[in-house]
Amino acid sequence: MNVRLIAIAGPPSAGKTAVVKQIIRNLGPAKIAYLKIDVVQAWEDEELAAEFGIPTKKVYSGDMCPDHMGIMVIRDALLWADKLGAEYLLYESAGLCLRCTPYTVNSLGICVLSAVSGTHAPLKMAPMIALADVAVVTKIDLVSQAEKEVFREGIRQVAPKIDIVETNAIQGTGMRYLMQVIEQMEPAKSEKDTLRGVPPLGVCTICIGKKETGWQEHFGVIRPLAAPDNLYRGE
Repeated sequence: MNVRLIAIAGPPSAGKTAVVKQIIRNLGPAKIAYLKIDVVQAWEDEELAAEFGIPTKKVYSGDMCPDHMGIMVIRDALLWADKLGAEYLLYESAGLCLRCTPYTVNSLGICVLSAVSGTHAPLKMAPMIALADVAVVTKIDLVSQAEKEVFREGIRQVAPKIDIVETNAIQGTGMRYLMQVIEQMEPAKSEKDTLRGVPPLGVCTICIGKKETGWQEHFGVIRPLAAPDNLYRGE
């Protein structure tokens, strides 16, 4: 196994694919394979294959959580990338659930956030940031210096020791540090790996098809309106 896994998470429209493109340009397309997980439709794989000529795969999760689907297929994807002779597998998640995180113990976890998503955004996606190695803040050209500093402090509240890269990912400014981290990665010793964090609790009866509204109609993991909040507090 000679593949390094880079897991790229973040909410929709944060600029994940723009960051992916900058990574490919800096590393060189000959070294890279790409996996995209989404729910209904995605075109990023076709776009990257056309622009850079890299091998790509796309998986639709359908009725399954896209991050859970990624966990299911990532071992196969690593073997696929290794068979192709790729040195890096870029795995881009759908980013729909801010509680699930796709980072594995042996991957480089990158959380992409948009600077225009609001100053409280880092607190709303705490698990996704807390378990990442690097937070990449995009669209910094669209906010003031004061807004950048407030946003940065929000990330620090969630993960005080995380590395923060601020960039205009379209132009690639500010990506030098991220590329240094990527180039220092060691290959995975095996396709077998484990998640860094604990996924959300099991499945509820809504997940398995019950349509009735109201917690009284369900069992297992339930939540009345007056129940105390179950806040995520990190690992």
